Parts: sequence; C-alpha cells; structure tokens
Amino acid sequence: MMVILKTKNELQLMQKAGAITAAALHAGGAAVKPGVTTKEIDKIIHDYIVSHGAVPSFLGYGGFPASACISVNDEVIHGIPGNRVLQEGDIVSIDVGAKINGYHGDSAYTFPCGKIDAETQKLLDGTKKSLENAIAQAVVGNRLGDISYAVQSTVEPMGLSVVREYVGHGVGRDLHEAPEVPNYGTAGRGIRLAAGMVLAIEPMINAGGWPIKVLGDGWTVKTRDGKMSAHFEHTVAITQNGPVILTELK
Repeated sequence: MMVILKTKNELQLMQKAGAITAAALHAGGAAVKPGVTTKEIDKIIHDYIVSHGAVPSFLGYGGFPASACISVNDEVIHGIPGNRVLQEGDIVSIDVGAKINGYHGDSAYTFPCGKIDAETQKLLDGTKKSLENAIAQAVVGNRLGDISYAVQSTVEPMGLSVVREYVGHGVGRDLHEAPEVPNYGTAGRGIRLAAGMVLAIEPMINAGGWPIKVLGDGWTVKTRDGKMSAHFEHTVAITQNGPVILTELK
C-alpha cells in the first residue's frame, strides 16, 4: 500500500476541487423537496460542476451513469438518480465528486425532505457527529484506527450501526487512493497519520443492523432490514496545523 502525500501546492489545487464539490452538493441539497425527482437533483449538480470548469468525478466512473449518487431512505450509497419522486419525511443522501486541475474533491451529506421523525433525526445527528469526531482525530502522529474508532464509538452507544463493507479512502489525482478508512476499528492501530495525507472520511450509518445488500442494478446498496441509512463525508487534509476540511462550504 502506497499512501501519496500531497505538497502544499497540491493541497491548494485540491481546495479548488473541494470548494466546487461542496457548493455543488449543497446546490443539490437545496433542491431536496417533496415532489422533486432524484434525476432533477442530479442535473442541478452536474450543471454546477461543469459551469465551474470541473468534471463530475462519478460520471462514467466504473460505468456509473450519473454525476451524483443519490440514495433515499434505506439506500446506503450509490443510488442511481432517476424518476423517483421525493416524499415528505424521506432522507436523501447525496454524494458528489468534482475534478479540476487534475485533482478530486469528494463529499456527501444526508438531507431531510420536509419534516422527518425524531428517530430519523437522531440517525442524521449521530452520523454527522461521528464525522466531526473522526475529523478531530485526523492529526499528525495519530493512527488510522483513531479515526475509525471515533466513528464507531460515537454511533454504537446511540443504538446505530456501522456499515462494514464500504469504507472511506485516500483521495487526490485518483478518486480512490490508499489507504482505506474503515468506520470501525481499534484506536491506536493502523498506519500513522502524516502531514500531506488527504482522506475522504465517510461514515455510513444505519438505524437498524449493519448488513447490506446490492440491488440488481449492480450499484444501489440498501440496508437488509429496510431501516434508514445516513451518509456524511468530507475530504480532509492532514497538516502540521491540524485537519483541514477541503470540502467545507465557504
């Protein structure tokens, strides 16, 4: 496993990719309302990325047919946008990547559609908090397991579960680079974190059990028990001055 450390110049280029990714994600999120289709949201995201001189990272990646992964309710990740009409009470996980100047940004957020119930709000709050806690561990000298454990130890006491089969990853010139960043693990284990690492940290958390299934389209991942799932992600640079979120909305 070779982890590619980024220079200061490369991190500046990645900030541009991250900024476009963040803004495109939140433009899509602003469109999450009852009556809107997931395909309409994908078009908003695609048009934003392209109009800012970037390329949608996901479009055509491994054959994926859209610019954003849009996963609703019990869909965990990799939902394909289409004619599904959003309903009041849905939750909509939108995952976006944008590439510019040779570098990618990658970010996800789970948006409520109208009013959601208290149990679903707890899932969103817990998943978001687990990402914040994980990012706080992304400091020079810590171990990769410190990030993983931060996610797991945040959500499991809340009765939520961590998806096992899919993980975060390094990001840079390639959308997926080493190392893998699991959302479960043991503090103090794994590779040591160094300045110049850039990680896509992305908790995928279920309201019920952690087992998942992949649908016949070969992409869409759902919870096996049909319970809700949430997904939050940031691209984070590890620097001597602490973690820098490259996909934070400015």
